[in-house]
Amino acid sequence: MGVLDGVKVLEVAGIGPGPFAAMVLADLGADVLRIDRSKQGGLQLGDPSKDVLNRSRRSVALDLKSPEAVEVLLDLVAEADVLLEGFRPGVAERLGFGPDVCHERNPRLVFGRMTGWGQDGPQSQRAGHDLTYLATAGVVGHMEGPDGSPAIPINVVGDFGGGGMLLVVGVLGALVERATSGRGQVVDAAIVDGGALQMAMVYGMRAQGMWPNPRGRNLLDGGAPFYETYRCSDGNYVAVGAIEPQFYAALMTGIGLEGEDIATNQWDMRRWPEFTTRLGEVFATRTRDEWAADLESTEACVAAVLEMEEAAEHPHIAARGTIVEAFGVRQPAPAPRFDRTPSAAPTTPPVPGQHTVEALSAWGLDADRVEKLRSSGVLHQA
Repeated sequence: MGVLDGVKVLEVAGIGPGPFAAMVLADLGADVLRIDRSKQGGLQLGDPSKDVLNRSRRSVALDLKSPEAVEVLLDLVAEADVLLEGFRPGVAERLGFGPDVCHERNPRLVFGRMTGWGQDGPQSQRAGHDLTYLATAGVVGHMEGPDGSPAIPINVVGDFGGGGMLLVVGVLGALVERATSGRGQVVDAAIVDGGALQMAMVYGMRAQGMWPNPRGRNLLDGGAPFYETYRCSDGNYVAVGAIEPQFYAALMTGIGLEGEDIATNQWDMRRWPEFTTRLGEVFATRTRDEWAADLESTEACVAAVLEMEEAAEHPHIAARGTIVEAFGVRQPAPAPRFDRTPSAAPTTPPVPGQHTVEALSAWGLDADRVEKLRSSGVLHQA
C-alpha cells in the first residue's frame, strides 16, 4: 500500500544514508528486499528489532563474496526496478554486480549509488563520515558552535538530508524518466554534493551582499538577535525566528520591549550583539514553558526547544501523528502524506536473513535451488 506499490527495490545493506533511503522507499509502499551478509549469521550490535532505519522490509542473507550468491543477486536484479548500494566506488564491480552487469540482466533497472565523496574525483576512495563531507562542502564552516568554533551538526544534515533523501529524489526522478525512455540509469548520490546543494540559498544571499560577515554574525547562523536560541530561567531554551517586520513587532510586544529602541532598529547589524544581550536578559526571567505558553500562539515566531521525548508530546505533533509508536519503538511516521494512497504503518525491522527462503521464493527463485544454496552456506536463514 502506498504511492510506490508494485515497485521492487533491492537494498544491498549498508549504514546511515543508504538504509534511510530504503526506509523512505519502503514507507512509500515499495517492496524493499534488504540483502544482508550471511557471514554475520544474523548478529549485529544492538537490538535489530528496534533499528528504525531498517523498518518495513524483508531481509535475505547472502555471502556476496561467493559467485553463487552474486548469481542469486543478479537473478533478483532481473525482477527489480531499483537497486541501492553504498560501497566505495568500484566495490560492486569487483564483487560482480556493477551497473554494466546489472543492466545486461535488466536494462530498466535504476541503479542507485550512495557515497560520501561520489563516484569520481580525487577523494572518491577516501574514508569519511557526515562531518568530513559537510566540512569539505562548505557547510560546517558557516555553523558556529558555542565557543566560536565550527559547530558539529547532527547527521540529519549530511547523511540523511544531503545523502539519503538526495538518493530518494534521484531514484524517483529516474523512475519517472524510465516511464518515457524505457531505460534505467545510474544515480550517483554523494553527501558532499547534497551538502553543497542545500547551501543554495546561502550562495544566493552571499552574491547579493546579504551574507557578508564571518561565521556566527549573519542572518541565519546565530548573528541576528531575532534568529537565535535563548536560555530561560529553568535552564531550558526557546527558539526565536522573527525575521519579517510584522513578526519582529509581535515579538517585541510579546516580551514587553515595544517601547525600547531595539524595537525600531531591527536591521542595525552593528547593534546585533547588544540586542542579543538584551533579549537574553529578558528570556532569562521566565521558564521555557512559561514563554511558550504566552508566545507560541502569537505571530512572534517563538517555540520551545524540545528534545525527542518532549516533541512527541507537543499538541501539534501529537495531533498530526508526526511521531508514532510501532513495534514498541517511538519513531517518526512516514512522510509526506497522500490523500488517496496513504503509507502503511511501519513494521518491525528484520533480523538479517529472517526472510531468506520466503522472500527468494516470492521473487521467483526455485525452491530446490534455494535449499541447496542454504545448505552450502551461500545463503543464511535466520
